[in-house]
Amino acid sequence: MSFLVTAEWLFDRLQEPAEEDIVVLDTRFELMDPEAGKRAYFQGHIPGAVHFDLNQDLSGEKDEHGGSHPLPNPAIFADKLGDAGIGSKTTVVIYDQGNDMFAARCWWLLTYYGHERSFLLDGGLESWKKHGYPVSREIPVSKPKSFSPDIQSQQVVDIDYIKQKIDDSTSHLIDSRSPQRYLGKTEPLYHKAGHIPGANNYFWKQVLTDDGKWKSEEELKKHFAELPADEEIIVSCGSGVSACPNILALQAAGYQNVKLYPGSFSDWISYPENEVSTEVDE
Repeated sequence: MSFLVTAEWLFDRLQEPAEEDIVVLDTRFELMDPEAGKRAYFQGHIPGAVHFDLNQDLSGEKDEHGGSHPLPNPAIFADKLGDAGIGSKTTVVIYDQGNDMFAARCWWLLTYYGHERSFLLDGGLESWKKHGYPVSREIPVSKPKSFSPDIQSQQVVDIDYIKQKIDDSTSHLIDSRSPQRYLGKTEPLYHKAGHIPGANNYFWKQVLTDDGKWKSEEELKKHFAELPADEEIIVSCGSGVSACPNILALQAAGYQNVKLYPGSFSDWISYPENEVSTEVDE
């Protein structure tokens, strides 16, 4: 699919770095152990890769409302991209441990801020290693560039918009978390369990095959078949992270009116008056 590149493709291009302006981003992270991604990066990464941390680089400052991983400040994020050697024409390849949600979050952010040449490394670092390609502990020194954000504001909605659309039959809210969290049977991160009323559950890992690879376009069309392709799809999760693989998958399946609710469930429950559901929504 158009947003994916293979380990072979990346390896070949990194052999001749002067031929193409290319930057590799390592986005490994663990929600329950926020330092794990950095530790893993220092222990070994794709040569030349720059580490982008979910909390420090791919999110903004938390506040009372706005969710656990609000979108980063445009100017600050643009500076971080520039410091990593990313300009508007730079080809960016993003990877995680495998096909995980943090690489998709980074891809979505780059797209939201107007970058048009971003790709995911299919299979992530696992695929790179399986091919026998080298890893490095050397921290790269990037050549700074200037990146000017061009915010695609039509790609996001806020809580007021959610409330306006909650009973609109032509707007479809989906929750990307696991069925157990969606139904409120377990909640490891927040003080309330359940989901936003009216949201239907499409667990983000279901866009991947049993062995962790991205499903084909035809498989994704079948997966999302109950969602009308010509109507608005709003994607949520816990805090706007695991929603991102679903956004990529929906777009790959041909859905064009797809938006992210960045604050997601963590923003919704920051308002005590908002109801929470633990039933399957139809």
